[in-house]
Parts: sequence; structure tokens; C-alpha cells
Amino acid sequence: MHVFVTGGTGHFGSYIIPELIAAGHEVTGLARSDAAAAAVSALGATVRRGDLDDLDGLKEAAADSDGVIHVAHRQDLLPSGGIDAVAAAELPIMLAYGEALAETGKPLVAAGSIGSPGNLGRPATEEDPALPGGDEYKGTLRVRNVVETAVVGLAERGVRSSVVRIANIAHSATDRAGFLVQLIALAKEKGFVGYPGDGANLWNAVHIRDAASLFRLALEKGPAGKYWHAVGDGAIPLRDIAEAIGSRLGLPAVSVPADVLMVPGYFGFLANMVTQSYPASNLVTRRTLGWEPAQPGLLADLDNGHYFSAS
Repeated sequence: MHVFVTGGTGHFGSYIIPELIAAGHEVTGLARSDAAAAAVSALGATVRRGDLDDLDGLKEAAADSDGVIHVAHRQDLLPSGGIDAVAAAELPIMLAYGEALAETGKPLVAAGSIGSPGNLGRPATEEDPALPGGDEYKGTLRVRNVVETAVVGLAERGVRSSVVRIANIAHSATDRAGFLVQLIALAKEKGFVGYPGDGANLWNAVHIRDAASLFRLALEKGPAGKYWHAVGDGAIPLRDIAEAIGSRLGLPAVSVPADVLMVPGYFGFLANMVTQSYPASNLVTRRTLGWEPAQPGLLADLDNGHYFSAS
């Protein structure tokens, strides 16, 4: 299969491209700069120069392929417009793919968020739809749900579209900017590892290599109009994560009172996120696609030590 991949030089894409090539697929990766082109080429993919602003170029690339994996987003819009601007820019891209792939049965696999069904008070499943957005949710991750809904909706236009919902924590030896990195930086700055309240709120995680294999499986054989859960660990108490970080850093794990002053005082812009509970199931994903996470779980990966190297 000839696969067009966006975001090929990012944390996910840099694992997805080798995963596809190892499985015998031919890959073309989008690159907007010389540095990105060199990185895509080094991964073994053919380079297509362009960017996410060029909808006609994206449609052409999609039409020329046997399938698309989209994991890129307009990070450059975050400082000025936040998540609202990122989502607003991403929606036309998905609709452009829809035009290019309509009635072909070709696959489109896009990245989503495990939090898109919201806080359900139970483990989220692949059958839970993304919650609707709206003006009242501006500035929150929920505003991006319109993108996931659009992708799944393309199944009605003859596209084998699906969304891979990515766990809250995607960990690997090359993670340089994810949630764990930010928690570790905060702990070093504050002198202790904080967790909100009793730290019993549940988080989910996935190793990036396992996530990459799920994107491939969704591309190869995922039915249309489905959500898949890239979740290896489905329910880890945040306190356990804090204690694992503290053990490595030689710092105490300390409860931060869960009130409107103390939690933001420690966690800053992460405050809303760290107080949520997001248990999630991967049962449908495993049964339907035959996906079985094979890499170290989150706590084992923390124990490996690479998150705490001098670099």
C-alpha cells in the first residue's frame, strides 16, 4: 500500500513511518522545510514538499495514495490562537481528504484524543462518541472534537475513515515535550513531585511504538467510521505516577490540596488536566484489529531511567 503520512517528523510520525515500511508499505511523508525533508528521508520515506495550508496539495497527495495517516497539526497557531485556531485549521484538512477519497473505500486514519468522550465516571470505550463542542468550550480540548466527528462522518461518503484516540500520556525513549517531561520539570523546579488531592484520579498511557502499530492496523484493516483506543495502561492513579517520578529523582511525592489556589499554584496551565480522571478501555480495539501492546508499560518505562538522563 502507498501511504501518505503527515506529521512524519513528530513524536508519533517518526515511529509510524518505520512501522509502515517494516510492514512492506511504501510511504510518502509531507515536509515543509529542508530539515523536515531530510528527517522524512532518513526514516526511509519519499518526501513530498508542502504544508498544511495547501489544501489542493493535500487533496492531490491523498488521491495519489492508497491511504492517509494524519498526525500533524498547526502547532504554530497555538501561541496566538490556542487550541481553537488549531482545530479551525484542521477541520478543512479533513474535509479536503474527504473530497479526495470519497467513494474510493480508501482508508483515512487521523489522530484523536482519549478525552474526547469526556469524563464519564467509568472507563471510556471505543463506542463512546466524541462530545459535541460549541462556543461554550472555546479554549478547551473539547473544541477539537469537531475534527474527530468529521473524520468518522466521512464513512458515509465512502471513505474508510477512523480515529485513533491517543492516551493522555504517550511515552518513549525519544519523548522530549510530553506530559511526563513537564511533570518531571515541575518537580525539579518545586523540589517535590505534586499530585492533586489524594491522587486517586486515573490516567491512561501508551508506549509510542504500540501506538504506531495501532495506526498501521487501523490503516490496513480497520472498518469505516470507528474509534480506536491507543491505550496500553488504562487506569493508573496519578499518585503512582508521581511516586515513580519521585523515586527516580530522590524527591518526595506530596499531595497538593485540590482547591482553586493550590493546584494552579503548582501545576500552572496543567491544573485542569491533572485533576481529571480518564480511565479507558482498549477491548474493542484489541478484539477487532488484533492489537496487543507489547512495549513496557508507563511505570516500567519510568523505571528504565531514560526520562531522567542528564541530557
